[in-house]
Amino acid sequence: MNAQTTTADLVLHGGRFTTLDRSLPEAEAVAIADGKFVAVGRASEVMPLAGPRTRVIDLKGRRVLPGLIDNHLHIIRGGLNFNMELRWDGVRSLADAMAMLKRQVAITPSPQWVRVVGGFTEHQFAEKRLPTIAELNAVAPDTPVFLLHLYDRAILNAAALRVVGYTKETPAPPGGEIVLDSAGNPTGLLLAKPNAAVLYATLAKGPKLPFDYQINSTRHFMRDLNRLGVTGAIDAGGGFQNYPDDYAVIEKLAADGQLTIRLAYNLFTQKPKQEKDDFLNWTRTSKYKQGDDYFRHNGAGEMLVFSAADFEDFRQPRPDMPAQMETELEDVVRILAENRWPWRMHATYDETISRALDVFEKVNKDIPLQGLNWFFDHAETISERSIDRIAALGGGIAVQHRMAYQGEYFVERYGPAAAQATPPVARILEKGVKTSAGTDATRVASYNPWVSLAWLTTGKTVGGLGLYPRRNCLDRETALRMWTENVTWFSNEEGKKGRIQVGQLADLIVPDRDYFSCPEDDIADTTSLLTIVGGRVVYGGGEFASLDDIKVPAAMPEWSPVRAYGGYGAWGQQRGPARPAAPTVSCGCSHGCGVHGHDHATAWSSKLPASDLQSFWGALGCSCWAV
Repeated sequence: MNAQTTTADLVLHGGRFTTLDRSLPEAEAVAIADGKFVAVGRASEVMPLAGPRTRVIDLKGRRVLPGLIDNHLHIIRGGLNFNMELRWDGVRSLADAMAMLKRQVAITPSPQWVRVVGGFTEHQFAEKRLPTIAELNAVAPDTPVFLLHLYDRAILNAAALRVVGYTKETPAPPGGEIVLDSAGNPTGLLLAKPNAAVLYATLAKGPKLPFDYQINSTRHFMRDLNRLGVTGAIDAGGGFQNYPDDYAVIEKLAADGQLTIRLAYNLFTQKPKQEKDDFLNWTRTSKYKQGDDYFRHNGAGEMLVFSAADFEDFRQPRPDMPAQMETELEDVVRILAENRWPWRMHATYDETISRALDVFEKVNKDIPLQGLNWFFDHAETISERSIDRIAALGGGIAVQHRMAYQGEYFVERYGPAAAQATPPVARILEKGVKTSAGTDATRVASYNPWVSLAWLTTGKTVGGLGLYPRRNCLDRETALRMWTENVTWFSNEEGKKGRIQVGQLADLIVPDRDYFSCPEDDIADTTSLLTIVGGRVVYGGGEFASLDDIKVPAAMPEWSPVRAYGGYGAWGQQRGPARPAAPTVSCGCSHGCGVHGHDHATAWSSKLPASDLQSFWGALGCSCWAV
């Protein structure tokens, strides 16, 4: 587009733009038209593009960065559940966390649960511990409480144990443990040993939100991501996330133009021994790259075959993959390579990575893998030899900040020396391998990108433990590139986004502090004051709050923790206690019912002489459960 003959839709000036364009590292102003940057440079060059209908924003000297892109986020699954989850992400003390829990229990109606589903670690708390089961029972004697800690354990109170039906007769799950007391009864503690299937299978027993509420929930999750400066992500699928059924919500949001995060999605196989069938079916019915710049197909993974899944519970010994791993993995990789689908593969340990590379090298002899943009995820203990083998095959490595949450456990098991380059991010970059950063949120780590940026630059866990010597840490610009332009190779979008550059998609953020000069201990507390995706203001805060173009209805249902706490760090609690909103505001669904109108949550939480509220209201002709 010729900037000289273009009238901009939006002009931003008076800022200090870090463009990440090496030919023009800094700029004073930008012009945006049709969702792309059409001019980047001096204010004197950009301002003439403002016409009578151009929106002009004075940034008043603030730093501007390209929008952040998460290379590994379970945003689709997370969005379906976000409104039901009490987030302890970023909460600094267990006392505060338990106060939040108690307050949420008081407003959560039967038969709903109170769920704290990952994103935190006991080490972030001043008390350096998790709550006891007795403490959960004291706070919630009747309301089921499910608390997921990282990938290693879940804690259930007595009410939750009753609901899920675990007794002394319940068989031990493979790869997990239902901890029993001296009398043989479940205590409420579930352990991954090291397979977290029992944790997730138990969580899946909880109530789900109706479709319209899942739409609202996903919008609120995107809203909090936008508040933190995230403008794009690659979705890594997830357990209990079946394609295409569980993608209906995100597809509707995409169709309705309501996505505020650019999303590339990978397809994750769901059942052991059926992986080959899944990918044969999906390569017939789906097309790689199908979609647009907001929602597009990105290939396979992160689960390719269950026999290659080395779960990252550092409290447990490293698992050995079974003998059939290579055969099953080869069957799937050949299907993907033949159809020119890239893939991502979960791999924590070098022992798994090296065996997978044996398979990839074998397939490569028949079907060249160059140009497929395939990659490993996580790779905490990857060796130099494996890095070199990945480079030779044209692959990449996507790292996430899981060690920021589990570093203490890794050091406890393997020692501080082993943790000094886990993963060896600086060395991977030195070797020229394609590398980017993300979170692996929402369960094993938080979705806050600034926690990852702080981890990359300081080498510290969220609990304050220094893991890495300075030589293994990144400078701030390199870390920022890991979260922006580097990610685009992993979604095959190089040159389209990730920099503030003419011709690229107009995604940028204005942080609330200068990322390049603020104290390093303040990086993790950063939020965005202005987030722009495709030239649209998707989040405005502080002095830019009035510029916000996105109006998301109140979180549904009315007892949602999001109403009181907002999201990361309980940022919304200053707004006061959760209270019922006007029914039409609190709902926003397509229809009400004959009994309650749009006030569904009131109906669901009414005291009724019935154990099955859905059936009870259905008998009275109420359609609350149909929304």
